[in-house]
Amino acid sequence: MKRLFLALSGFLLVVMTTAVLLYYTLPGAFVQPLLSLNRALSSLSEKTVNVGAHDVHYLVGGSGEPVVLLHGIFAEKDHWVDFARPLTRRYQVIAPDLPGFGESGRRDGQVYDYVSQTERLKALLDALGLPRVHLAGNSMGGTLAALFAIRYPARVASVAFIGAPHGIKTPRPSEMDGMIDAGKTPLIAHNAAEFDQMMSLLFTQRPFLPYPILQATQADALRNASSNVRLWNAQLKDRYLLDAQIDGLKQPSLTLWGGDERVFDVSGAQVLRTRLTNANVQVLRGLGHLPMMEAPKATAQLYGSFLADLPRQP
Repeated sequence: MKRLFLALSGFLLVVMTTAVLLYYTLPGAFVQPLLSLNRALSSLSEKTVNVGAHDVHYLVGGSGEPVVLLHGIFAEKDHWVDFARPLTRRYQVIAPDLPGFGESGRRDGQVYDYVSQTERLKALLDALGLPRVHLAGNSMGGTLAALFAIRYPARVASVAFIGAPHGIKTPRPSEMDGMIDAGKTPLIAHNAAEFDQMMSLLFTQRPFLPYPILQATQADALRNASSNVRLWNAQLKDRYLLDAQIDGLKQPSLTLWGGDERVFDVSGAQVLRTRLTNANVQVLRGLGHLPMMEAPKATAQLYGSFLADLPRQP
């Protein structure tokens, strides 16, 4: 019996050692299983729908009033998975890879400015049979949510900025503003060092990312760097687009602005307090540009409370 126990222990040690070696030497093999597991924990599954020139990949789960989560520039749908976990108990949650990003792909002949993306979002909601939704977004996604709500007010029950939206002229310039004015592109990484600098700019508290996911994220950022420059330059042309239109947002809104935000200065929160009606604006101490990743449970609770206080949709 003792020999059998020792043999089994040795076998398990070999298996575990081999698994660890594979985890770090062939991380790509673990990416999809890790994503699938995390999605399942949030009751989300992946689906695809055709929207014009793109097959849009999206995550969906839960039941109830529809909540659509829109990611920021150079981001993707899985950034919302932990945030969505408590929401799927009460709402139908949809998190798309916006056309031009993630698995939805980017086409050389297509334009990805806000005007085009607003119409693509309408086409996506039409394709999913969603006449009226709650929209929440981070950075570029928050701006897209607001612009869509202004253009199609009957389609949007509420708007939430989970992290600072792009395009508000803040009273104080941010750290990223200084980089842009110096001719830099701080959200585009051409090498590992620049990727690490970008992560430090985005996060105050870096969330745990499994090694295979982190490696895949870095590889995607470096591979898409030249293409990302095109989208970056297009957005710079509309650097303060939301600032020019924010007064038209009339739906109930929630803003969760990171108190240690380095991408868009926290002084912009007061701009939204002053200019928005029917608005709940909160500054979250100790968080940066992606609060739904840095503190997913806490920010989801705040968003869930905001939604619960709204009148129920017919």
